[in-house]
Amino acid sequence: MIGGRREGGLMRKASQSVVKSRILIAVAIGISIGCLFAFLYPHGFLSFYSPAFHSQVLSSKCESSHRLNELKAEYAAELEKNEELRQQVKELTEKVRLAEQKKDHAQKQVEALGKWRKAGPSGTVKGLRTNPTVIPDEPVNPRLAVILEAVAVGRELIVALANWKVKESLEIWFTNIKRVGITNYLVVALDDKITEFCKSNNVPVFTRDANDGIASIGRTGNNHAVSGLKFHILREFLQLGYSVLLSDIDIVYLQNPFDYLYRDSDVESMTDGHDNMTAYGFDDVFDEPAMGWARYAHTMRIWVFNSGFFYIRPTIPSIELLDRVAGRLAKEPKSWDQAVFNEELFFPSHLGYEGLHAARRTMDFYLFMNSKVLFKTVRKDDRLSKLKPVIVHVNYHPNKLQRMKAVMEFYVDGNRDALKPFPDGSEWEW
Repeated sequence: MIGGRREGGLMRKASQSVVKSRILIAVAIGISIGCLFAFLYPHGFLSFYSPAFHSQVLSSKCESSHRLNELKAEYAAELEKNEELRQQVKELTEKVRLAEQKKDHAQKQVEALGKWRKAGPSGTVKGLRTNPTVIPDEPVNPRLAVILEAVAVGRELIVALANWKVKESLEIWFTNIKRVGITNYLVVALDDKITEFCKSNNVPVFTRDANDGIASIGRTGNNHAVSGLKFHILREFLQLGYSVLLSDIDIVYLQNPFDYLYRDSDVESMTDGHDNMTAYGFDDVFDEPAMGWARYAHTMRIWVFNSGFFYIRPTIPSIELLDRVAGRLAKEPKSWDQAVFNEELFFPSHLGYEGLHAARRTMDFYLFMNSKVLFKTVRKDDRLSKLKPVIVHVNYHPNKLQRMKAVMEFYVDGNRDALKPFPDGSEWEW
């Protein structure tokens, strides 16, 4: 009996122990769940369904959207800074390129300007002749910049302006350029017909915006108006850092002119002169008998540069020259562009006028020949007629197309009689 009671007591104790354990487990689980809910829903479980909760969610979304906008703005600002840095890198790269051009006379003399030097012995002193080039400014005309990058050689090229009125002369012009083997040339088309004509003949061409005022003048203007446009158009080429050999259309190319340039001046131009005196300058004595003993006055004479064929480097004085000429032609529409070009290039500073500080060079008039030299002198001289000029510019005569064809026959085809039918001047002799 005693053993039975003991077993019954043990069973009750075991049962109570199990119940207590279950209660403790349940309490522990409850506490754990409570902690979990407290963590997940700090504002109460029921607040999940409350308007305050939705307001909080919306507020979080607004904050996220606002932050996203801030990030976008920061990103755009960084992109802008990055573009500025790229531009600075480009400018510095160009400066380094110029510094590395040890053979470039302009850069050598620019470096010399920063040093104080003694004059040195007589005959050894030379002043600054060649101005440094400008840093290219591509945003001036990005579309033109792309074309020049593809066409130019050594950052220089021949440029000509043309409209449909000079189509036949233009064809002779680029036919001879191609025959000589020149690749760095470009036609600035002043109307759509010339654009299509150039493209059909594989001639590099650039067409200005149709809404451009310059383009409208090119389509409808006379020869003088079109000629005056070049000073506006050339400015962009120079700003982009390219040297330009500006060419009229009435020119026959017989050799590559880039092989005969000095490149030591701002402007290197052919002359309208026909001999050493008229081309390169001379002392012209003016006689005024009424002055008695002082009747003779010495003057300096030089025949003008031809504004239809000149090489111009991308320098500050060159760009200033273009601005001066373009500005005067805008105010003086009846003025001849060649006369204004020479006045601005040669007139010295004086009271009320600041002259242009530009370096100039006259091209050899037998190599870069005008039609007066050819028809008045060269064709009649056995020795001179055997020399081949670089170009012949039919600038002195009105019947340009016929004379251009005759020049081709004489120098290219070898027909020694091709020039004989033409008179020296502009009038035929019957």
